[in-house]
Amino acid sequence: MTRISVRGLAVASATAVTAVGAVSGVASSSTGEPGNSAEGLADDPTLLAAVPAGQQALIRSAPLTQQADAQAIAADTTAKKVAEESARRQAAADVLAKRQAARKAEAEAKERKTARKAADRSTARPSVSAPASMPVQSSYTVAQLQTMARQILGAGQFQCSSNIVAHESTWDYRALNPSGAYGLVQAYPGVKMASAGADWRTNPATQITYGLSYMNQRYGSPCAAWSYWQGHHSYRAA
Repeated sequence: MTRISVRGLAVASATAVTAVGAVSGVASSSTGEPGNSAEGLADDPTLLAAVPAGQQALIRSAPLTQQADAQAIAADTTAKKVAEESARRQAAADVLAKRQAARKAEAEAKERKTARKAADRSTARPSVSAPASMPVQSSYTVAQLQTMARQILGAGQFQCSSNIVAHESTWDYRALNPSGAYGLVQAYPGVKMASAGADWRTNPATQITYGLSYMNQRYGSPCAAWSYWQGHHSYRAA
């Protein structure tokens, strides 16, 4: 082939491609849609015929490549959404599990605390019963009253109870407050000590027994009542 014929073929090919591009552009403009030259050429046999045979395969494969890219992007987007949703659900499950564990730990701590208190009360609380060998006298010294209290309260709770009695009545079993409180433990009203014995007015043992019962029921023990008294300057022996 001569130089002239080769050059002519190249010019003709370039002219054909240019013409196809122009036709494609015109077609896109006439439909009012943005042009996609590769996709338009692949779908239009007339335009495709004007393209050299060696380039037609590339033009035909271009839409498939675009579709594959779009599908890959969609797949990536879906996978990302799935991963985010999975992470959100896992985070919510972790928060719920932590809350349940905290509630369980709190409940167990309360149970242990209640059990300890019950154990402390069972070991620290003295029994409420007046000694049988305590004859009633017309009067008592403070030493006699304290000896009586030790026998009723026990050594472990005596000092706490003694502190309360010293503040409330200064160990005077006939002490009468204008408010109506009466006796060693200043029960209010005094007649409530009748639950421990009918001789509550004159028998210190009855008063001590009543005071012990009251402190056990209200505070758990005389020492617990003394702790309350130190913070309130009263233990309300009502």
